[in-house]
Amino acid sequence: MISKATYGDYSKSHITGIPADLNSEEALHYKNTIPLFPEEAVYIYSFKLGKMIYASNWEELLGYRDDEINMLTITNITTPKYAAFSNELNDKALLFIQSKTKDLEKYSFTIELKKMHKNGTKVPLISRVGVLKAENGKVTEIIGRSQINRSIKFGKVMRYAAYGPDKSKFEEELNKVLFEYCAISIKEKEALELVSKGYSYKEIADQFKVTQSAIEKRILPLYKRFEVKSLAQLISFAYDNHILP
Repeated sequence: MISKATYGDYSKSHITGIPADLNSEEALHYKNTIPLFPEEAVYIYSFKLGKMIYASNWEELLGYRDDEINMLTITNITTPKYAAFSNELNDKALLFIQSKTKDLEKYSFTIELKKMHKNGTKVPLISRVGVLKAENGKVTEIIGRSQINRSIKFGKVMRYAAYGPDKSKFEEELNKVLFEYCAISIKEKEALELVSKGYSYKEIADQFKVTQSAIEKRILPLYKRFEVKSLAQLISFAYDNHILP
């Protein structure tokens, strides 16, 4: 597979290592209004202020106190296998969202990856990043949620999903990252799962209410990305790498 060692320069240039002041008015407000699920941690980062403004449950999740965790730490503790992909995906997502002028708060994306616990162990997570606040068409605050998911079976393939009003274009932009890595989007995975069950491209297109060409564009690039030469090899690869159950 193609490997790439570069990191997300754009997103890293827009974050700092300043942790949240948990006694601030903003932090106390979010503490009282943002719910947490089991084995989940949350942060809120302000681009406007250039610092973390809220963090909760990070010591339980990754061993870092809520008053010490910061955006640079969260970025830098991604395990090496996922670091470059994760940072470039963050770059593409942030650049795409910043190009929009309305409904920015409706955009978010998820990624499955592993982070390094402070004690050196690897923790499997599903992380979701979304826009919490925007002013004058610019993102001012983002919210990130990371939750332990021990049911994730990691193979060679990285997985993500994009959400928002302009979801198709958002995913199309993020897909540009996929061609540099062994990764798959949720939409591609959904189409591949139906192909593996014997559905034709036309039947899948009818189910998703898109054109047959749209489905082909989800499946055919996987041949080159995963270095397989037939549908049978593609499906076998998908099962071997836990893309399909």
